[in-house]
Amino acid sequence: MRKFFPVIFLLIALANYAIGDRIHDYLKFGIMVAQKDLWDEAIFQWKKVLKINPNNAAAHNNLAVAYEKKGLFEKAKEEYEKALKLAPNDYRIKSNYESFLAIYKQLKKLKNEEEN
Repeated sequence: MRKFFPVIFLLIALANYAIGDRIHDYLKFGIMVAQKDLWDEAIFQWKKVLKINPNNAAAHNNLAVAYEKKGLFEKAKEEYEKALKLAPNDYRIKSNYESFLAIYKQLKKLKNEEEN
């Protein structure tokens, strides 16, 4: 069994490397299509990342931005909060969330005024 240990370790390391590459490719492709305003495709790519790694803060942040662009503000808020919980010190996520909250609060206020 001892002589198989290095082989098993190598196979695990290679599998993790391949998964990391796939995650990177999905994130990168999602960004590329988002830059072309193909938000549904971007969402699809970032959801693939989260199927592999549900704790990927970047994918949650990117998904939040996509939902925000599509006007799905409740979903965006949920994804921003997940991203912040996973990476509370990430400046980019904090900045995105703060900008989103400013708009979100205004929209909530307008909606409440319309209802009254």
